[in-house]
Formats: sequence, C-alpha cells, structure tokens
Amino acid sequence: MSTLSVDKLIDIMRATQGDSGGASALTEEVLDTPFTSLNVDSLAVLEIVTQIQDEFQLRIPDAAMEGMKTPRQILDHVNGLLAESS
Repeated sequence: MSTLSVDKLIDIMRATQGDSGGASALTEEVLDTPFTSLNVDSLAVLEIVTQIQDEFQLRIPDAAMEGMKTPRQILDHVNGLLAESS
C-alpha cells in the first residue's frame, strides 16, 4: 500500500510555491498551521491537491478540498483514501 509521506507532501508544496512565499520554511512542524498563515492561497492548495491526485491516481472531491485548511488535513485525507483503495 502506498501512502503520502510528510516529506512527499512538503516536496509537492515547495514545488507548487517555487521560490516565492515561505516554501523554504516548510517542515513537518507546520503540518497543523493553516494555509493562510503559510501564505498558501486557495489556488496553490488546488495545485497541491491536483498534483497529489495525478501522482496517486486519486479523485478528491471539491467539497473535501474546501475543508482542507492545513497540510495535515490533506495528508490525513489522502492517506485515508489510499487505505480505502487497498
């Protein structure tokens, strides 16, 4: 069974933010920090989720995405879907 690791999520977040924002400050310690506090806007969250969907071949409903306010919520939701599909 594959899972979305913390490191992989952080790599995806850094890739979507590029050199802007606080991408270099993304560490496991910020998992419970709201995206707004991390200077990650809703478009960036959409890009993160889209990349995860492509890589893990998942479908994450829009309503679920709207409820994802922290990196941990993405991590938990994706890993829950992956566990269900195994």
